[in-house]
Amino acid sequence: MNQTDTDTASETSTRNTRETLDTLLDTILQHPERHGEILARIQNDFEQELAPLIIDMSGFTRTTHQHGIVAFLLMIRQMHRVCCPAIAEHGGTVVKTEADNLFCLFPDVASAQAAALDIVHRLETVNVLLPEDRHLYASVGIGWGRILIIDGHDLFGDEVNLACKLSEDIAEKNEILFTECAHAQLAERANTTPRELSISGLSLRYFQLQR
Repeated sequence: MNQTDTDTASETSTRNTRETLDTLLDTILQHPERHGEILARIQNDFEQELAPLIIDMSGFTRTTHQHGIVAFLLMIRQMHRVCCPAIAEHGGTVVKTEADNLFCLFPDVASAQAAALDIVHRLETVNVLLPEDRHLYASVGIGWGRILIIDGHDLFGDEVNLACKLSEDIAEKNEILFTECAHAQLAERANTTPRELSISGLSLRYFQLQR
């Protein structure tokens, strides 16, 4: 690798870090006249159009209360061992984990849906061998849109927020829900059912996948 290639690789590896983003945001605060210029750079270096898939692992609060924190951690570990291979096999990436949640990104909604269905199927298979109070369930939310990604380890965006809301607060056990934007990307929509919910005076429209 020559010096030019080395410099290019170094620039690529550092341009979308947290430090770079903080510097750009500070520049906007200090020089508001450069807002448009810096915003365009942030969008170019940090944003991509992708499908966020958020998994909330259901039933863990009850398990922790009944069996303790080690049982909780064991279930999370087992959930990861089931979910992560399915995510990778369908072209997705696990960006981060937070407690009993997985935050993933896919190149398109169809891949995210395929991964979600595969995960639910694998969990149902695993549960046959587990005692009932240790069963593993996933509540899944899928979005689509411009996602801001920091160094491959964090993600932000309206569709990320909506997918989180669907997975954490709305989806039932092993239920797969789509945002409106994600649903619009599906080639086959006959097996989805529209739903609507009012949250803090705002109407949230989403779609449930019928399995």
